[in-house]
Amino acid sequence: MNQKSLCPRFEKAMSILSQRWTGLIIYQLLSGGPQRFSTIESAINISGRVLSERLKELEQEGIVKREVYPETPVRIEYSLTDKGRALEPILKTIEKWGQDWLPVMEEK
Repeated sequence: MNQKSLCPRFEKAMSILSQRWTGLIIYQLLSGGPQRFSTIESAINISGRVLSERLKELEQEGIVKREVYPETPVRIEYSLTDKGRALEPILKTIEKWGQDWLPVMEEK
């Protein structure tokens, strides 16, 4: 494989995944299926402003899909696209690595 063509793609992938909260948002959507904004917000204890920014970025990257249901009140759900679901083995591997190598963290 030509390393010059691989490096920019790897760098782009790392820039997406290394954004603060991004991995946790994707992990939450992997484990819970389609979810409303407030569900994601409370599950990972993230500010609404940051969550909104990250969801927009992930939607622009084609990782997250935003679906609006024309109900009263309007219901909006977020889910992973095929591109987003393809990250599952990577996140599961990181989860396993954390379980094997990191000490148990006490909750605050």
